[in-house]
Amino acid sequence: MKYSLLFSLFLALTATVSAQYNFKDVKRVGCTPVKNQQRTGTCWSYATASLLESEVARMGKGDIDLSEMFVVRNIYQDKAMNYVLRQGKANFSQGSLSHDLMRMVSKVGIVPQGAYKGKRDFDKGYDHSEMEAGMKGFLDGISKSKQLSPKWMDGLNAIMDVYMGPVPSTFDYKGKEYTPEEFANYLGINGDDYLSYTSFTHHAFGEEFILEIPDNYSNGSFINVPMNDLLALVHHAIDNGYSVAWDGDVSEVGFSAKNGIAVLPTDPKREDLFTKIGDEIEVTQEARQANFMNYSTTDDHLMHLVGKAKDKAGNIYFIIKNSWGEISEHKGFLYMSEAYFKMKTVAIMLHKDGVPNKLSK
Repeated sequence: MKYSLLFSLFLALTATVSAQYNFKDVKRVGCTPVKNQQRTGTCWSYATASLLESEVARMGKGDIDLSEMFVVRNIYQDKAMNYVLRQGKANFSQGSLSHDLMRMVSKVGIVPQGAYKGKRDFDKGYDHSEMEAGMKGFLDGISKSKQLSPKWMDGLNAIMDVYMGPVPSTFDYKGKEYTPEEFANYLGINGDDYLSYTSFTHHAFGEEFILEIPDNYSNGSFINVPMNDLLALVHHAIDNGYSVAWDGDVSEVGFSAKNGIAVLPTDPKREDLFTKIGDEIEVTQEARQANFMNYSTTDDHLMHLVGKAKDKAGNIYFIIKNSWGEISEHKGFLYMSEAYFKMKTVAIMLHKDGVPNKLSK
């Protein structure tokens, strides 16, 4: 009873917090319900799968619930191959990026959630910490071998079978049997239709470069554009019905998932940070670059950008779908200011048709 009372008080307080901003939607792109990645570092799969679910609906194929863990499992295999061939001198972790999901869908396909949950029936939830440690230890051991056996991938898959369950080669969906490749074709997903953008001055604008962040293990390329063009690109996409996979830093004081707000205040210590609209930092390209170079901006988290809204003062915010469950008054969504977006966005990915003509080349 005591805990229920405290939780009710917490909900009332957070509702008051967000209500003072009085967010009003300007534009929303349809998306599927919020999920929870739980104790896994697989936000990249949840964010990008959510993007694809919106894309499938946009293309007229209806609502779909895709299996994030099907792609996660295949990425573990891909990372393991990279790790072993580089003799343990590479990144092996739970993290990846949006283009990795698209690349893997093009390579092996995709399945609905009902065909592969990625956990055993007796598991209460998702937790990859022990599995990751086990796989990493296994890979470290075999990478020291003088002569590598061809059986090591079977060993890795056996570990994942124990924790995630075996992957079906075929499955039934609405009365028809599919392979993962056939299902991706049925949904109309083409990885070549999706473009990745970023904005940093240590490479030339208008060119592609390999973004130097730890989770870019596959050396994916990003189109480099000025910061204000990156902002305009997202506005254009949302206005025209295209959502965006967002990758960025969520470690700032002004980022609060429990309050559903992400702002970049001039005074981060003020007590009314989430109860009153305040001044935000004027972000420049130079400041953005400096934050990236000194590690103030890091590749922390991926989410799904699905719309934009205004507060009662007329300030614009992007509506972001998170993957930490239906927390806050906004049920797992949060409102990110343009200032926060400009400073803390590492990269984005979206369908090529959502890109303005001047940037599509």
